[in-house]
Amino acid sequence: MTEKLKGVLKNKNNLIVIVLLGVLLLVIAIPVDKKEKVKENDQTSQNSAGGNPAGGEAEQSEAEAYCAYMEEKLEKILSQVDGAGKVQVIISVKGTGERVVEKDHPVSRSGTQEKDSQGGNREVSTVDSGESTVFVTASGKSEPYLVQVLQPEVEGVVVLAQGAGTGSVSKDIAEMIQVLFGIEAHKVAIVKMEDKSV
Repeated sequence: MTEKLKGVLKNKNNLIVIVLLGVLLLVIAIPVDKKEKVKENDQTSQNSAGGNPAGGEAEQSEAEAYCAYMEEKLEKILSQVDGAGKVQVIISVKGTGERVVEKDHPVSRSGTQEKDSQGGNREVSTVDSGESTVFVTASGKSEPYLVQVLQPEVEGVVVLAQGAGTGSVSKDIAEMIQVLFGIEAHKVAIVKMEDKSV
């Protein structure tokens, strides 16, 4: 083993590739830490600016509740597939979803026409537009008016099924998941469940 390693390291091309891979790994690892620090700073600035500190936690718990709900529904439907047997499902999602609020877009237009003493005409028109969030007051609280709540995007699905060893059962389960969530086949994993009765 050590002779093989020495042989690889003696070749200059291999040594250069190894050094470049090491540098690449360092470059990739450094921005990850900075992004986490930026997110912490953003949350701190939101809190100091009067933002809702529990907003992120509430959105996270909503995403987890959505996942749990969809996992339960999927387990029920997949367990009814012929030959699937007992089924367990794990769904991973991207983000926490999105809330679309109503925006008010007031526009005001004004125009004037002037004639000067030399017979020339001048027309001045002004258009002012803006955008503001529409708020609704309920129970003494003023909250943005929600037009739409978009659920988080499903990123991948893992299915453990007793009958997953056969090709047709796995194929049927994979096709069902692709149709339900609109995800590609490589984002679906179907695995045979361990038989604990043995």
